[in-house]
Amino acid sequence: MTKVNLGILGGGQLGSLLAISAKKLNIKTTIFCDDKNAPAQNYCDNFIFGDYEDSECIKQFINNVDLVTYEFENIPYETLHQINSQKKVHPKPEINRIIQNRLFEKNFINDLGIKTTKYKLIKKVTDIEQNEDLLPGLLKTCTLGYDGKGQFKINAINDLKNLKIDFKKNFILEKFIDLKKEISVVLTRFDKNSFEIYEPIENNHQEQILRTSKIPADIKNELKELSKKWAISISEALDYIGTLCVEFFIDNQDNLYVNEIASRVHNSGHLTINSHNVSQFENHLRAVCKLDKLNTKKLYNAEMINLIGNDILKYRNAKLQDNEFFFDYKKKDIKPKRKMGHLTRIFK
Repeated sequence: MTKVNLGILGGGQLGSLLAISAKKLNIKTTIFCDDKNAPAQNYCDNFIFGDYEDSECIKQFINNVDLVTYEFENIPYETLHQINSQKKVHPKPEINRIIQNRLFEKNFINDLGIKTTKYKLIKKVTDIEQNEDLLPGLLKTCTLGYDGKGQFKINAINDLKNLKIDFKKNFILEKFIDLKKEISVVLTRFDKNSFEIYEPIENNHQEQILRTSKIPADIKNELKELSKKWAISISEALDYIGTLCVEFFIDNQDNLYVNEIASRVHNSGHLTINSHNVSQFENHLRAVCKLDKLNTKKLYNAEMINLIGNDILKYRNAKLQDNEFFFDYKKKDIKPKRKMGHLTRIFK
């Protein structure tokens, strides 16, 4: 059997973990990334450095691969569309047009009859003043921004005096809820009504960066089932192929809201590498490369800890317990608020 050469757009830790899983499945990987120090080049078979809109780099990438996936959402749609015209891209580029824009994404979710927090499009300061009922709230850029970037907490109108906001971009203003918990559901869709789904994962964020994830989530069974049902509905409506994650809020009255969709493998799903017989990364590769779908089973309960900034130094030479698994992303520079690695603990 000829070895599949899978192209991966993006060379961060998710690209690294996809490349590692690919070796297990005898899949060759070529990574195209605009960061010459991308850590995934330590794990892939071929690495192409260049701008995502560089026509020569795109051509070189296309000529080196059989099909393509990506490790983060913010690849230019035009680049995905160009590649897809010659080599199949999963998830399909049209999905990213929705996911890349928070307004489009929330409209899409609400059109499915699935609840989000209240929100409005914001183009200028007066739009905020006219939607004071959404305060306190969070102002987010409609495009780009992750791990808290491009986001502004606004408790009251007076806060606007102290915020430097560039209204050349569009924003959405989301009303805060009385937040009780955050969870995520990771699933892999192979085809219509064909998927593998992981149980809801309970997440803890600090300074808008994911710090810990654990299974099982400490939530009611009704919420576990509803969150999975909504995640499946979203994947079916998108006609999605591969692994995606739906992030949820739960308020103090146990109401469930979709926060956002990640059209890729997800940080909270790292624990599946050690907790399940088939990880989110392997399932993604199986789906996009049309390999056999395996029955995915949980083997252990687990907790994953993101190692941020200097946290990584504690573990690089540490003696681990038998139930601990450490992964160093091998990023060149340690920076504050930068995800440098993760530690997973498994439990019976």
